[in-house]
Amino acid sequence: MARQLTPSVSCVFVCHDGAGRVLLARRGAAARDEPGRWDCGAGALEFGESFEAAVAREVWEEYRADALAIEVLGVRNVLRGEPVDSHWVAVVCAVLVDPAQTAIGEPHKFDRLDWFTPDTLPAPLHSQLAPTLELALNRLRTPAA
Repeated sequence: MARQLTPSVSCVFVCHDGAGRVLLARRGAAARDEPGRWDCGAGALEFGESFEAAVAREVWEEYRADALAIEVLGVRNVLRGEPVDSHWVAVVCAVLVDPAQTAIGEPHKFDRLDWFTPDTLPAPLHSQLAPTLELALNRLRTPAA
């Protein structure tokens, strides 16, 4: 397999219920990486697509929920491996969804969904989740003025 020499752009999203809980998915046995670990959602940005359109599409594909509100929180430069074998520019977003609407939309990637408060996060977590949650939880604790 040829080594990728340019970064990819991913829209990473932390779905929340507006009341302090976040939605996480446990990666299934067939997941691309880190099966059995809990993670937020993400997907590649398609050519010509806005961040918000990509997030709305991915939230529906992964969780079968409508994105009721989307807020871009920041950007992460994700370098994985030594030497680096994976490079992503991750646009991190918070997404308000209706908890009653959520369901696993991609059972080949995820085997469980659940809601958590910041002090009851499950284990084990995906290796990239902590910095993403830090961005999201800081924002969710401090609503916009």
